[in-house]
Amino acid sequence: MTKSGLKVGFIGLGVMGAPMAAHLLKAGHMLFVHTIGKVPQEVVDGGATVCTSARGVAERADIVITMVPDTPDVEKVLFGEQGVAMGLSKGKTVVDMSSIDPIATRVFAEKIAALGCDYLDAPVSGGEVGAKAASLTIMVGGSEAAFERVKPLFELMGKNITLVGKAGDGQVCKVANQIIVALNIGAVAEALVFASKAGADPAKVRQALMGGFASSRILEVHGERMIKRTFAPGFRIALHQKDLNLALQGAKSLNMALPQTATAAQLLQSCAALGLGQADHSALVQALENLAQHPVAQG
Repeated sequence: MTKSGLKVGFIGLGVMGAPMAAHLLKAGHMLFVHTIGKVPQEVVDGGATVCTSARGVAERADIVITMVPDTPDVEKVLFGEQGVAMGLSKGKTVVDMSSIDPIATRVFAEKIAALGCDYLDAPVSGGEVGAKAASLTIMVGGSEAAFERVKPLFELMGKNITLVGKAGDGQVCKVANQIIVALNIGAVAEALVFASKAGADPAKVRQALMGGFASSRILEVHGERMIKRTFAPGFRIALHQKDLNLALQGAKSLNMALPQTATAAQLLQSCAALGLGQADHSALVQALENLAQHPVAQG
């Protein structure tokens, strides 16, 4: 351990978690890890200590990070049998970097606070590419003191790091992010399907639009995926479905409407029906291609 090294726990070493944990190891922090399945080789080679339970991680680490798929997964990791809560002692910090329900997050934060510990919700945006490049956007909810304590770790995993507000506000921000991303993917998909069916070269149309007001990161990255037919996942349709469901559930509890989000959710559901749940969310274009009976381009 280096002079500045911290005792950090990391639970959930999937597509996103593994590279994020590797960045912490490279910076000289002591890492205690637990995951379902095999611990990735890059984490083992980096010198992480593998624990047999989430409780074991919490007993050894001062800051415990979780990065798992959904709300029930976080609840089980934190409060289930041999969970994080059983291994915490006063003064430790729990950081959930998963993308989950904001309302449940506030409940989790209260339970952790009752144990004398701090809780931050810190969901991320940037996908596998951002995780590997340590360029994630990190949206944080919780106290300023806890945020400042963990910020040096966030800076090893991301670039745009914002304390949005109180517990749960990080998750609210992530849901808002996912609404914008889904609607942008839908807009790019509709535009390229329209252009292609009208007889224009979709690659040239995309190139022209990249120089105008319609330019966006989605048009740049996912527009190219749609044209080149490269739908191997960076971020899976099934996960984006989960996030939009959180948005629609939240809207119902707030007594408000999200009509465009609902349409995007149905397009993703159409993709799932076509067997594309594990494809990249840019494959949303295939729902629109199915409606138009015309592909943007040939694979």
